[in-house]
Amino acid sequence: MSAWIRMLSDEEADETLTAALELARTPHGTVDNVMRVHSLRPSTMIGHIRLYRACLHDESNAIPMWFQEVISSYVSSLNNCAYSYANHWKNAAHLIGDPEKARKVETALEQRKPEDAFDGPELALLRYAEKLTLHPGDMVEADIVALRNAGVDDGRILEANQIIGYFNYVNRQLNGLGVSTEGDVVGYYAEE
Repeated sequence: MSAWIRMLSDEEADETLTAALELARTPHGTVDNVMRVHSLRPSTMIGHIRLYRACLHDESNAIPMWFQEVISSYVSSLNNCAYSYANHWKNAAHLIGDPEKARKVETALEQRKPEDAFDGPELALLRYAEKLTLHPGDMVEADIVALRNAGVDDGRILEANQIIGYFNYVNRQLNGLGVSTEGDVVGYYAEE
């Protein structure tokens, strides 16, 4: 079972769902469960795809892709979302490109001690991610000032905020519907 609710197969799809599934296909030609779980409501699948691509795959993003994936992994770890963590940590480790550094980063994230692997702007962004994920009602303007003081410009603050917000949304969707990676190709770079 890949989710606690029914997910329609390609063969069961009507014209509207078929179009949404085509939009959702990965570079591997598959539709991951994170998207297929929307199959009963294709409009939410299309919205989810657009939001995901705008947050993580927009060419104008200034945060390096490897660090976008680290933020994604940290938020998913904080939310105990095994699905997102499995996919996005695999991507982060691949993009880091150094197995020893990747192990150090993963250990720091798992122990909720990002300071063991990061400093400066990256550490400030991970601390922001942790507070926004675990204590969203406690956010204050000083949190943004701290990011600026660490050298993060407003564009990067917005990018990080959107990635954090997206992963808090999707982690709750996945955990709330019992979506698993069963049948998925785990990680964007899985076949490389």
